[in-house]
Amino acid sequence: MATGFDLENFLEMLAAERGAAENTLDGYRRDLEDFSGFLGGRTLAAARSEDISAYLGDLVRRGFAETSQARRLSALKQFYKFLYAEGSREDDPTRTLSAPKKRGSLPKVLSMDEVDTLIETARAETVRPQKSAAARLRVQRMYTLIETLYATGLRVSELVALPVSAALRDARLIEVRGKGGKERLLPLSRAAQAAMKDYVGLRAAEGAHEKSPWLFPSHGGSGHLTRQHFARDLKDLAASAGLDTTKVSPHVLRHAFASHLLQNGADLRVVQQLLGHADISTTQIYTHVLDERLRELVESAHPLAKR
Repeated sequence: MATGFDLENFLEMLAAERGAAENTLDGYRRDLEDFSGFLGGRTLAAARSEDISAYLGDLVRRGFAETSQARRLSALKQFYKFLYAEGSREDDPTRTLSAPKKRGSLPKVLSMDEVDTLIETARAETVRPQKSAAARLRVQRMYTLIETLYATGLRVSELVALPVSAALRDARLIEVRGKGGKERLLPLSRAAQAAMKDYVGLRAAEGAHEKSPWLFPSHGGSGHLTRQHFARDLKDLAASAGLDTTKVSPHVLRHAFASHLLQNGADLRVVQQLLGHADISTTQIYTHVLDERLRELVESAHPLAKR
């Protein structure tokens, strides 16, 4: 059976049965095509266990992080389980292979003061005179993106693809469709609500993107602002705010949202729900925040701590 046929069938199954998003499918395709290139002239369906072990060793030599190695192996495991279940193979060559142990590195997190500085810098731009209507719209968009991201902890792919209806309803909650098509409700801060309202009002006043269904439209193929564009603009904003640009990204702001909630007493299960994590183990990367809060509580409240 041809490699391309196996791969397309696998991706079709992920989309149809598991509701995998386009970004997820693209990731699986890249990972499996990379392994296919490593195999040379042989097909994916003909790979042996030793081929996969050699490929994992090659990833190490190429300097891939442990998390990336684990993701590649996960893609291979799911692919060969699929071939085995479909009867395309009589065995699963990944059955005895295990992913490298993660070091448990903590995500980069901005302090509350740094986030405040970032937001205030974006807000200040909206009241500063701009050279054109397009420039006014860009700075208001950036401020709205920042306020909304920090208020909700959205994945950047969810943020840039918000529908314009999220700002048209006078509601304190927005409905988001996340990974696997799962929907969740997220509360909006008053500042985020106001920023959305001002941004949509400015769009209407300028007659920009009147027919677009997206809150953050663009002229690109997707019809809305891309993740890459937002990430670049965010780096520029961080530089203007005097922050270390290597510490600032959309994903870091999502981490800040979660960490700051936990620092201020939120329950881990609530944070899991807000982030849209299917498994609590994914959210447990933030337990270092809880450990620090418990230590501070004991040191400040326990009677023996003052001796």
